[in-house]
Amino acid sequence: MFGLAYRLLGSAEEAEDAVQDAYLRWSSADRVVIEHPGAWLARVVTNLCLNRITSARVQREQYVGPWLPEPVFTQDGSLGPMELAEQRDAVSTALLVLLERLTPTERAVYVLREAFGYGHRDIAGVLDLSEANCRQLYRRAIQRVATPEARFTPAAEQQRELVESFVTAAREGDLAGLEKLLAEDVTWWSDGGGKVTAARRPLVGRETVMRFLVGGAQRFEGGLDLAVAEVNGAPALVAHAAEQIIAVASFELRESVIAQVRVVVNPDKLIFAGRQFAAMAPGA
Repeated sequence: MFGLAYRLLGSAEEAEDAVQDAYLRWSSADRVVIEHPGAWLARVVTNLCLNRITSARVQREQYVGPWLPEPVFTQDGSLGPMELAEQRDAVSTALLVLLERLTPTERAVYVLREAFGYGHRDIAGVLDLSEANCRQLYRRAIQRVATPEARFTPAAEQQRELVESFVTAAREGDLAGLEKLLAEDVTWWSDGGGKVTAARRPLVGRETVMRFLVGGAQRFEGGLDLAVAEVNGAPALVAHAAEQIIAVASFELRESVIAQVRVVVNPDKLIFAGRQFAAMAPGA
């Protein structure tokens, strides 16, 4: 239920609320007449999320700076199994950003079909739509999520090695090493939500990003620990002070360089990940 709600909303906090609301409905439902509890719960969660998506998008029109989905640590199974590349891609930050292009109903059809393997007949039952309409919505969603260039998915080992190299260079202040890891047209997105200092526009180009990194290194020198952890199914940079997460950076790679960096620094969006991180700490 949580995995479904998160994929639909891109917010772990909102997903938890939706699951809680669904549980309350389940507790008061006449279960004798519910033949298929899984389908019933999927329908309730999906419809709760559709209502939340509509109101959330109104709020995002006033959001300060770029909006990014909330990061979730996935090595603990919070979003389901991550053994396959397709399972990891289904919760990747890059895909969740692309899903923002879809209407709420298109997103629901896409998530139910791609992430959970629902047939169009089952999706029609969840959304109270015709099977033909669901097929049409799915085709439209596929077209709108498609990118001019297919997303490059490197081997897991290569991906982790590249992120670890970035973290090592950042930790050591190796600017030359950082520069070699960035694509010439790299784009850096920062989500501060107006709560903390962050670039309010995407930074484009290696030189621009490097100037930003130099300023950031000077501002936080000696105050943060950097680590690599699995976030949204992929290796990510986690900047923290003791057990408090300050930032989570997700990377999109192209061949052997970093093409996109998406960094969440809005403290409100790090609450769920912060709880996970504290639970992962030794002795927790």
